Amino acid sequence: MAPEIQRLHLWLVVNPAASSVTDKKRRIVREALAGHDVKEVETTERDDATRLAREAAEAGADAVVLYGGDGTANEAANGLLGTDTALAPLPGGSTNVFTRTLGLAPRAPAAAAQVADALARGSRRRIPVGTANGRAFLFHVGVGFDAAVVAQVERRPTLKRKLGQAIFVYAAFATWLGHFDHRSPGFALEFDDGTVIGDGYFSILLNTNPYTYLGPRALNVAPGADGEGGLTAVTLRTLKVHSLLGVTGRALGKGDRVARHPRVDHRRHVPRITVRGHRPVPWQADGDYLGETEHLVVSQSPERLAVVVPGESLPPPAPG
Repeated sequence: MAPEIQRLHLWLVVNPAASSVTDKKRRIVREALAGHDVKEVETTERDDATRLAREAAEAGADAVVLYGGDGTANEAANGLLGTDTALAPLPGGSTNVFTRTLGLAPRAPAAAAQVADALARGSRRRIPVGTANGRAFLFHVGVGFDAAVVAQVERRPTLKRKLGQAIFVYAAFATWLGHFDHRSPGFALEFDDGTVIGDGYFSILLNTNPYTYLGPRALNVAPGADGEGGLTAVTLRTLKVHSLLGVTGRALGKGDRVARHPRVDHRRHVPRITVRGHRPVPWQADGDYLGETEHLVVSQSPERLAVVVPGESLPPPAPG
């Protein structure tokens, strides 16, 4: 006789505006979770997922199943950090970096089956996360050109839903041509060892690798990065086209050659980075544009986030 599956208390948080969320896929997700006590709620505005995830944790939910994009997952993580309620993300955006990093399938129906299996087996772990000016992030913070591209994408939600990831390529060209100063550096980075990089145009401060995806291809800029022992800081000190293309080409491979590019500053196991803008500079966390700043402190959080993952089992509770 098969063992009885424990009935869990779950909140299903859905962002209906996310790029690849559809009614049909949403129905499949609900069916995958049918063996549990599920409360389904929707986000309607920015930071709703943070509020709803926090309410779920306060209500004693075992997990928040998040069906949305990376930005919505970031919000939910900020509501769950420091609690025992786990985050179970499903891919509902255009890129879905976080779910792919965890090993989930790229489409929600298959990922929902993986999550349902993981929930049944108690498969979860606690992962390190970063913080930027007090906001938690799951995989990276982008400063400068990267964030300016994200801002352009967010201004075109209809086009994003139609084009998917291709919108980022379009936005990168549009941003370089008319929406970003690529002739003078925008910020400096200060490290705890006293090093200062004063000519930053484009920084990615990573908790994990890859940085992002272009279709099925990963953009690897920090191979081996997993958030353990600190963050990885990758800074482009130019925005000349040949350098951008050169770094992109290296990132489409294994990524080990990115650090050797002559216009890239690459640092591993960094406990803290302070960004000081020469002027207000754009920044984003996990693909969510957060405006402009002249001062940003990025570090690793002392707290870990409980995440439902495929292929792992929950360790037994500590004695006592």
